[in-house]
Amino acid sequence: MKTQEGISRRGFLKAAAAVGAALTIQPTLNKVKAAETVLNGEKIVKGKDGMPCRTLGTGRAAFEVSALGFGVMGMTYNRSQHPDKKQCIRLLQEAVDRGVTLFDTAIIYGPLTNENLTGEALSEFRNKINVTTKFGHEVIDGKATGRQDSRPATIRRYCEESLRRLKLDSLPMFYQHRADPNTPAEEVASTIADLMKEGKVQRWGMCEVSAETIRKAHAVCPLTAIQSEYHLMHRLVEENGVLDVCRELGIGFVPYSPINRGFLGGCINEYTVFDANNDNRQTLPRFQPEAMRANTRIVNVLQAFGRPRGMTSAQVALGWLLQKAPWIVPIPGTTKLSHLEENLRTLDFSTSTEEWKELEDAVAAIPVVGDRYNAEQQRQVGR
Repeated sequence: MKTQEGISRRGFLKAAAAVGAALTIQPTLNKVKAAETVLNGEKIVKGKDGMPCRTLGTGRAAFEVSALGFGVMGMTYNRSQHPDKKQCIRLLQEAVDRGVTLFDTAIIYGPLTNENLTGEALSEFRNKINVTTKFGHEVIDGKATGRQDSRPATIRRYCEESLRRLKLDSLPMFYQHRADPNTPAEEVASTIADLMKEGKVQRWGMCEVSAETIRKAHAVCPLTAIQSEYHLMHRLVEENGVLDVCRELGIGFVPYSPINRGFLGGCINEYTVFDANNDNRQTLPRFQPEAMRANTRIVNVLQAFGRPRGMTSAQVALGWLLQKAPWIVPIPGTTKLSHLEENLRTLDFSTSTEEWKELEDAVAAIPVVGDRYNAEQQRQVGR
């Protein structure tokens, strides 16, 4: 798609740069300098590698990152077969070369192996990109227990261990992965505030929490971002007040699984066989064969929408999220260079608000079959 002026978003940015439509952003730790302009009423920020950028959070909690991030999880955890370590490292570095500055991992991914991979692949770029990680799931002797633990002493220990694995002196952002029912949000926020004073953490976020919990935590230590599942097949954050409170308080939002664990990309169907030892999708109600068969109708809608616009269904899914708000930064993951390039090309398209609304209505008319989580996982979210 083209803009009303007849040029693509990237073309517009190049033209703007050519005539000097830029301003210097004050440098901060691990922050990329950028040029700023406006396109169709929306502020567009261009990083030094040509990638449009966005800002998560406000004030002292502000965090400037690429408009699309990279979810590292699937390179070692919960996504069936994956390339060997050398290939994964090469792909992560290709993402850096293409302007991605936000990479997301967590202690529980592996456990530990994902942070180790991320540290090995990206530590040399520490002044160019930002790696965010997460605490909250209990890990003992390298194994997950299934419990949550966000006691102050545990947060501190996990912080030190993540710094070592990621080969960093300070964590650009530290998320609470899941709320600990035995540790109040205010106590978690106070612990993070202390780690910030010590220079070990720069910003923080929370994952899959309620609007009430967000308010409590933010009042103690301002949040930079909330991370929750959000895509065309799961829009709960629009209904439960989470997006509203982020908008009100100036907190960014990072949708994980923005392509619904690959499903909206159109390459997964009822005949897909998931790795029994390394893929949680086989345990999820929405990824059972009969559910996938029914939900393929939604993928068909995305494909029909994208076809005349030159977009793949994955690009449609990401584009829909990006147009929702300028403080939303999806973090799709992949193990394939072709998919990385496909995801990043989403930023070249411009589609009107009216067209996106038509897509929303078409998808909303199709019932989604199957819950996103099993009962145990569902109990851990929305606290």
